[in-house]
Amino acid sequence: MQTDEISTAVLAALLEQMARRLHSQGYASQLFPAQWAALRYVHLAAPERRTAIDLARFQGLASGAVARTVRTLITKGYLVKRGTIGRGRAEQLELTDRGLALLKKDPLRKVADALAGLGPEERQTLVRSLETAIKATMSGEVPILP
Repeated sequence: MQTDEISTAVLAALLEQMARRLHSQGYASQLFPAQWAALRYVHLAAPERRTAIDLARFQGLASGAVARTVRTLITKGYLVKRGTIGRGRAEQLELTDRGLALLKKDPLRKVADALAGLGPEERQTLVRSLETAIKATMSGEVPILP
C-alpha cells in the first residue's frame, strides 16, 4: 500500500478489519470476546479498579451484562471475589491461577507480539491515533485504559 495517499476511509477500514479479526479470534478457549476483555481488564487494572462496575464503565456497557460476564468467569474458575472496596458494595475481583494460566493463551498476544517491533515514537503515534478513534465511538466520559 502506498503510504503517501492513505485516506482516512482506508484507515477506518483497516481498524474495522482488525477489530473483526480480534473479535472472531476471541472465541478461543470456550470464551466469548467480552469474557476475554473482562479477564484482560482485571489483569491490567489497578487493584482498587478491579470491580464489575469499573469494568462496566471501562467497556461502556450496562452493569447487568457485565455482572453476568463476571458470574460466568467466576463459575468457570477464572475469577474470584476478594471482598468489598470502599464504602459501597463493590466487590474486588481477582484472577485465579487458572485465569492467569488462560491469559497466557490470550489470542490478543499475537497482536502484542507483532507490535513489539515498533519503536517508542511509533507506539506513541499508534496510541494517540487509536485513542482518537476510540473517543469517536464513545458517548460520555469513560476511561480508555484500565
